[in-house]
Amino acid sequence: MDENELESILNELLLIPVEDECVEFKEAKQDYSFDKLGEYFSALSNESNLKNKRYSWLVFGVTDKLPRQVVGTNYRNKKLNLESLKREIANQTTANITFIEIYEIIKDEKRVIMFQIPAAPKGIPIAWKGHYYGRDGESIGALNIEELEKIRNQANIIDWSAQICQGATINDLDEEAISKAREQYKIKNPKFAKECDKWNDELFLNKAKITINGQITRTAIILLGKEESDYFLSPSTAKITWILKDENNVEMDYEHFGTPFILNVDKLFNKIRNLKYRYMTEITLFPTEITQYEPFVIREVLHNCIVHQDYILGGKINVVERPYELIFSNLGSFIPKTVENVIERDSPEEYYRNQFLANAMVNLNMIDTIGSGIKKMFIMQMQRYFPLPNYNLSQYNKVSVKIIGKILDENYTRLLINNTNLDLKTVIALDKVQKRETLTEKERKLLRKLKLIEGRYPNIYVTSQIASVTNTKAKYIKNRAFDKDYYKKLIIEFLKEYKSASRKEIEDLLIDKLPEFMNKQQRYYKISNIIKEMSKKDKVIYNDSQSTKFSNWKLVKKD
Repeated sequence: MDENELESILNELLLIPVEDECVEFKEAKQDYSFDKLGEYFSALSNESNLKNKRYSWLVFGVTDKLPRQVVGTNYRNKKLNLESLKREIANQTTANITFIEIYEIIKDEKRVIMFQIPAAPKGIPIAWKGHYYGRDGESIGALNIEELEKIRNQANIIDWSAQICQGATINDLDEEAISKAREQYKIKNPKFAKECDKWNDELFLNKAKITINGQITRTAIILLGKEESDYFLSPSTAKITWILKDENNVEMDYEHFGTPFILNVDKLFNKIRNLKYRYMTEITLFPTEITQYEPFVIREVLHNCIVHQDYILGGKINVVERPYELIFSNLGSFIPKTVENVIERDSPEEYYRNQFLANAMVNLNMIDTIGSGIKKMFIMQMQRYFPLPNYNLSQYNKVSVKIIGKILDENYTRLLINNTNLDLKTVIALDKVQKRETLTEKERKLLRKLKLIEGRYPNIYVTSQIASVTNTKAKYIKNRAFDKDYYKKLIIEFLKEYKSASRKEIEDLLIDKLPEFMNKQQRYYKISNIIKEMSKKDKVIYNDSQSTKFSNWKLVKKD
């Protein structure tokens, strides 16, 4: 760098309000510890790597306190002495790494030394005399284990999804899939909508970051490839299997879906039976009717499986459908480590297994802005009063997500989420209590601090305070709603025993088994809905009386 460039850089550095991990100022008016210089070399080199910067700066002759002043330095004031420093540092560092350059510059008639320190190479953390250093703001200390492993693991990080499929051409991509990709790209990038129509396919695929300079990537095959083109991924595979099971976990049906995923995810979505679900609320006499699953949640989980699948492992993605629940699974470790890390973090992950594929799927409107989709799923389930998504990370190199399509407790979860101002972190912990799942010590302390749970771990339960928060006077167990089938079975057993029943007799049978939070009118309509469903939909009972006021219900005789 010439003097003008150096002076410009120095002026910019002097304006930095706080020393960050990649810039350090020292007065060093006369001398400076050689070992301390080596420690800063190690720390700044490692931090440059972690911050994705090419190099860091260590500046002598400037105060580190604001307002910064150029005080000048006499450190190694002979040119030869300063030049020998490169070799001396290299003798004590990993892989003999040393300064990119050491510059001397005159600023305000005072000598300033600018040490340009290279970022640690990918996969190689830099040590000084066998010890690895890092920084936390202005402090210097040992590089923590997580950061050390992060640098070491870079040696193994190759974006599988960005690799070129040798021999593949645009003819190996599905025309309908490319057309669908254009539609979704314009939705996601409306400012390019008109311009996009003028692009030929090759230009569009480059612009959408699906291909690289016209070359077909593995991402292109996964999302847009013809069914017969998946051999370009071998020995890896791009397959999704949908399996339908009954309440006894017996397989009833299945289907495999391959490339192009941009089309086949919709076909899989249409296989899922997203039935209507009804429930009563305490603020209306009319039942609320919604689908079992929010479409966004299904698509988000499925698309997350695609983007985070470790294709190198050679497995497939599975979607298991059972009554009232969907279970999605993909191969590969969960990079954020815990779901709580994703929920609480304000910024997206720094590293993605298939970064190229992730960028393409964002451009094609298949996943939300990277890092925000999972939190949005939790909020949607919470707003629907349904249980939150269950992430199972217990199996090595596998992530499973369960989405429950019904309310587990009409008197508890729905009222708790609907009528309190608890934040999502607290609701996640309470959702675990509801499901009888293990809480972390941090979660237990949080709930106890808020006085939301009682009992001795692991036999903890929600306190009566929750009942008052949710406007329910009785304890949770007394307010628990039975499954609708339970009420139906009681009616059927009564009719088997006594042959017929009036409306009054059915009310007497069920009244003390309905949730205590329901008022008289709500109970009346609840029983009416059960009777109506049994007669009109299930067709297991009928009214043998001509009068609706004095009904006489009997069982339908089977042939």
